[in-house]
Amino acid sequence: MTRNILLAIVAIATVASACNLEQEVEITLPEYDSRPVIEAYLEPGKPFRLLITRSDGYFDEFPSIDNFPGGLLYDSAQVSITHQGVAYELDNQLAFDPTAGKLYNYASSATVPENVGEPFELYIRFPDGTEAFAETSLLPRVPIDSVVIEFPEGDMPEDTLARALTYFTDDPSQVNFYRRVLHAGSLDSLQQDFVADDQIVDDSLIVFGTGFDYAEGDTVINTLYHITEPYATFLESLNAAVSANGNPFGQPSPVISNIEGSANALGIFTGLIYDRRIDIVEQ
Repeated sequence: MTRNILLAIVAIATVASACNLEQEVEITLPEYDSRPVIEAYLEPGKPFRLLITRSDGYFDEFPSIDNFPGGLLYDSAQVSITHQGVAYELDNQLAFDPTAGKLYNYASSATVPENVGEPFELYIRFPDGTEAFAETSLLPRVPIDSVVIEFPEGDMPEDTLARALTYFTDDPSQVNFYRRVLHAGSLDSLQQDFVADDQIVDDSLIVFGTGFDYAEGDTVINTLYHITEPYATFLESLNAAVSANGNPFGQPSPVISNIEGSANALGIFTGLIYDRRIDIVEQ
């Protein structure tokens, strides 16, 4: 019996050694068609601004320093946003928002009016004659009721760290979607960024928490966005696509956009309505 097992092991080893386990396999990938990528965020009191870039294939070369950011930006499009019968034309020019750290290549001097519930309509005509459309509206701001800084009860050294509990009131008569963003110290230090709907609770009181991560004197910046369902879907699909992109064994995950039209564009057109609280951690 032992001899038979030994012979089987030798036979398997012989077959394995005859195989070329490092054989290269060439896979022919279909040619990737670049698509316009659109980002347009309506923030009341700020100018109408929009970013149009080009999507590239996974293995395409990144634009060189000499051609950056021009190699990414999509220029020469006709862009307008219509609201309450007024069409706001966006010129093809660079604009930078230092607060959000975002660059735009279409902008208007006109500012976004704060008309909750009234539709905004986006229209883009590209140089090749294709078009893109989208529609959105501003939602009412949901205020942060309170931020509670809570230290644990105990005498251990780690008990000197606190957590932050952010409370706000949801309208239970409708389905709402929220984006919770948390920074520590400044808006350059991101701690949390996630999307949630009000189905996570049974009543109107919602609380978002943190770990016991903050020392006395730290600054905690809470931002609560009241977002549309298309924007929530876009953010969740974008996060899933990023995760799939980094996993060679994962299934591709498409980005779900609210941009329509013959241009076959990707992206999002939505309002940015938020409340923000800045708190210092104190005993």
